[in-house]
Amino acid sequence: MKYTILILSALVVSIVGCAGNPNSSLAQQCDTGLSAAYKELDYAKSNGFDGTVEYAKAASLLGAARIQSEFGKYPNCIDKVNRARAYIKRSQQ
Repeated sequence: MKYTILILSALVVSIVGCAGNPNSSLAQQCDTGLSAAYKELDYAKSNGFDGTVEYAKAASLLGAARIQSEFGKYPNCIDKVNRARAYIKRSQQ
């Protein structure tokens, strides 16, 4: 029984240790990208592009990226931010 508890404790510690470091360069890249993308999204909205499919896709991706950031999944966040920014650019064409 003692060994089971020790093994489970070690497993929990290792899982918690896998969470993203909020001070890493990936975390900063995610946060910077989110900030820039939301500014671009607001600009697109102010210019009347908020009715496009691309705008909706970008907004959805940015919401998902913010959630990824909260869970420390910074590479996923960065990927979603980059895809969202591409959709924002397409919405303005």
